[in-house]
Amino acid sequence: MPRFALLSADDHRLVTAAVAAAEAETSGEIVTIVTDLSDKYRESAFACASIASFAALSAIALFPTFYQGLYEAVLGGWTYEFSAGQWLGIATVFAALIWIGTFAILQWLPLRLALTPSGIKARRVRARALKLFRVSAEARTAGKTGVLLYLSLRERRADIVADEAIAAKVSPKIWGDAMAALLDHVRADRAGVGMAEAVGHMGKVLAEHFPKGSENPNELSDRLIEL
Repeated sequence: MPRFALLSADDHRLVTAAVAAAEAETSGEIVTIVTDLSDKYRESAFACASIASFAALSAIALFPTFYQGLYEAVLGGWTYEFSAGQWLGIATVFAALIWIGTFAILQWLPLRLALTPSGIKARRVRARALKLFRVSAEARTAGKTGVLLYLSLRERRADIVADEAIAAKVSPKIWGDAMAALLDHVRADRAGVGMAEAVGHMGKVLAEHFPKGSENPNELSDRLIEL
C-alpha cells in the first residue's frame, strides 16, 4: 500500500473479502487494482495553450483598430505609427504571452483534467488497464481465467479486462452491471463499497461460465492493489 492510502483499511478488507467470496464459486481469478490517476494528460496543456494563442491572434486580426487603441491606452495615450511588420511583432509577442500564461495555469492538474475530453480520459484508462492486466493477470492462471477490475479515481472511470478463456465466452457488455454498480458508488465517494459490489457481480458471471472445479487453487492474490 502506498504511503498515503487511496482507500481505507476497511475498504481493503471489504474488497479482499469480496474477491475471496466470489472465487469460492468459480475457477476464475479476480484481480483488483485502484489508482489515483491513469495519465498526467500533459498534452492538454499544450493544446489549450495553443488554442488560446491562436484565438488571441485571430482576435487581433479581426479587430485591429480596437487592439491598436488598447495598446495606445497602455502607453498612456501616446500614439505611434507602427509599420505592418512592427504590429505583427507586437501581435506575436502578445500571442506568445497568452500561450505561456495559459500553459502555466494548466500546470494545475485538476483544471487540466477538467479540460481533457472525456473520450481521451476513457482511452487512457483503458490503455492503463490493459497494461496492468498484462502484468498482473494475463496468462498467469492455468486455464487463462484471470480478470482485472481496474479503477482510476480522478477520472472516475473503471475498466474490466478478461483473459483469453473468459473473453471467448463473456461479451464485454455482460460486465455492464458490475461497472454500473462500481461507478455509482464512486460518484458517492464509496469506492471501496463499489469495488466490492462490482466483484460480486463479476463473481456471478464467472460462476455461470467457469464454475468451481474439484481442484481450484488460488493462483492470484485476493488483496486489493493500490498504485
